[in-house]
Amino acid sequence: MHSVSTPPEPQAAVRPITVLMVEDDPDDVYLTQEALRSGRLQITMQVVSDGASAMQYLRGEQEYAGSRRPDLVLLDLNLPRMDGREVLAALKEDPELSDIPVVILTTSEAEEDIASSYRHHANCYISKPVGIDKFRSVVASIESFWFTVVKLPPDNTH
Repeated sequence: MHSVSTPPEPQAAVRPITVLMVEDDPDDVYLTQEALRSGRLQITMQVVSDGASAMQYLRGEQEYAGSRRPDLVLLDLNLPRMDGREVLAALKEDPELSDIPVVILTTSEAEEDIASSYRHHANCYISKPVGIDKFRSVVASIESFWFTVVKLPPDNTH
């Protein structure tokens, strides 16, 4: 009896993960960066502080030409220049961008904001918790779910 050994499967190359955070509160940006930095994965977080800049980033326009397409967008609703509701609608209506998962991460607990976000195809809606430890826990949960459980769309860089 001959035993045939098969070579081990090569390890799949882990592509870098890019998160676009659209947030105008520097404290929330800092806490999110710290929570992601303490995680197990290599995540690059890009930050823009208003909705108009978010759309420029997503479309690779102006100073964002050549930017890496994000694997996930963390989107606040209450933003200057173009609010998150408008960003979500524009992103999901654009055939080049509509497959990017969007997590609404906002202070709003208004039922209309929740319903509207899902009507505009947000992938999930999370109200920012009060308190540093709870906030870090929520970000860790986002990281764990979106980057270890979920299969993301293929990398389609600009």
